[in-house]
Amino acid sequence: MSKKLRSLIILLIGAGLAYWFVSQLEWQIVSAHLRHMRIWPLVVAALLINLTTVARSLRTRRSHSVGVLIPDLNNPLFPPIVRGIEDRLAAAGYVALIGNTDGDAERERTLFEQMRARHVDGLVLATVHLGDPLLAESARADLPVVLMNRLAHDYSLPSVSVDNERGIRMAVAHLASLGHTRIAHIAGPQEVSTGLARYRGFIAAMEAHGLAADPELIVTAKSFSIDEGLRCAQLLLTRDGGCTAVAAGNDMLAIGCYAALDQAGLSCPEDLSVIGFNDMPFIDRLRPPLTTIRFPHYQVGTEAAQLLGVSVATVKRRLYRSLQLLTEKLADLRPGIGES
Repeated sequence: MSKKLRSLIILLIGAGLAYWFVSQLEWQIVSAHLRHMRIWPLVVAALLINLTTVARSLRTRRSHSVGVLIPDLNNPLFPPIVRGIEDRLAAAGYVALIGNTDGDAERERTLFEQMRARHVDGLVLATVHLGDPLLAESARADLPVVLMNRLAHDYSLPSVSVDNERGIRMAVAHLASLGHTRIAHIAGPQEVSTGLARYRGFIAAMEAHGLAADPELIVTAKSFSIDEGLRCAQLLLTRDGGCTAVAAGNDMLAIGCYAALDQAGLSCPEDLSVIGFNDMPFIDRLRPPLTTIRFPHYQVGTEAAQLLGVSVATVKRRLYRSLQLLTEKLADLRPGIGES
């Protein structure tokens, strides 16, 4: 073994690498290549830089990474939100670790524990349900946690969300202004704050306009998905009395309405007007384009990362506040062709 190779091994061991790891490397081959290329001093320097970074993380107990749990990456709502998170974190020298739960509680629990085991400096949760055991655990956790697109009034966790009740009131007001009186609602899951808030907003808006919120015209989806929108819309089309418009809990449910109309040989807005919520990317590509409530996707992400950054810096004096981003400028209606 050459003196250079021996010095390299001693240096690596001295820097803290375990001997069992070093012994598994094919040092003879590596040494030959390094001698031939005459770059082994650069390799050592690179290794020392990496080891210094790891040592600093161990000493400060900071990994400069943030865990982000998303309920459904197939939902076009979330990619621009995640982009906002990543951009804001990158500017502060952090990296986002993304976990997709697919709306599964067990998977959410597993990802939550895995993120903590990797010593993330904070968590952004877009997955929690009302009464979710993770809420209590998050509130007790010795790391900053920010809820995104979710609220939990029973826990002192900072959150970033739009004003869901106001948004759905705008949707109902729009339909009422077009002369609709038999307005149906496909509500999102009621164990999720967004679904519950939009349902409450729908009831309040109907009452404010002197319209009856017929229980027969309110169907609750099991998830914010196209399949559930299809199922719920099919149920509404069979209800006695019928409806002339549907205020969907989000754009995915509204797309399901379009599918149900197509299967029934009906069309929007001639047979049924539909309005969504979230203004998802590419939603204007539908025919006809969907009328929807605008949602500041990217800003929700950047605000969540910003709020988490503040919490990371002040972990001993946790911030308990909720940002309401829905303003006249950010959350107006984006009408589709024909005011569908």
